[in-house]
Amino acid sequence: MLTRTDLDVSMLPFAGSKPVRWRISDEPVGYEEAVAVMESEVAAIAEGRADELVWLVEHPPLYTAGTSANVADLIEPDRFPVFATGRGGEYTYHGPGQRVAYVMLDLKRRRQDVRAYVAALEAVIIRCLDMMNVKGERREDRVGVWVRRPEKPPLLDGSMAEDKIAALGIRLRRWVSFHGLSLNVDPDLSHFSGIVPCGISSYGITSLVDLGLPVMMADVDMRLREAFEEVFGPTEAEPVIAGC
Repeated sequence: MLTRTDLDVSMLPFAGSKPVRWRISDEPVGYEEAVAVMESEVAAIAEGRADELVWLVEHPPLYTAGTSANVADLIEPDRFPVFATGRGGEYTYHGPGQRVAYVMLDLKRRRQDVRAYVAALEAVIIRCLDMMNVKGERREDRVGVWVRRPEKPPLLDGSMAEDKIAALGIRLRRWVSFHGLSLNVDPDLSHFSGIVPCGISSYGITSLVDLGLPVMMADVDMRLREAFEEVFGPTEAEPVIAGC
């Protein structure tokens, strides 16, 4: 079987498809509100009543539990609100300074290949980071994007330390995707200590600012959009809106 690294990550739409709507909310969006919007949008996309959508948000501090979450990985259950969610994966943190991209695409208009879709989302993050001179890498045994940290002490097995900079969690309904990815721009990294992020305790968490890049969210958004278009095709901006 091909590894995700070997997969063709091009997920361009079929000829004649409309651009993906590109929406940015400039105020924090509550998690339950975000899920309600996604449910509505995914239904409309699946029924042909709406074009595909990428929605960029920030959340107030919270933890989410994916379908594979182990309750033992929720170290501080009373620290922030905890939401069970239908995406794949385990526990993760969302909060201010983290860019969350909810990606709602109709794979019937592209490629009905879940592994390739996951690899394509990783490729978007890796390309976005490359534009900022950060080398992000995928790991076949760990979904997400990782950064090597040679300045840190090596791991117990002697291998180089690595930190996670972006997480992925997806779900498909009628071949329309929802949930998506989160990229750490400048979140409070101490907030991750209330969980075992994605069930992995051997590695750390980092952000662009932690790596020495004092970038603004708007700058990251521009690069993220450019990387997305390379992999998934054209987008069309919606007006920036408050809340949802």
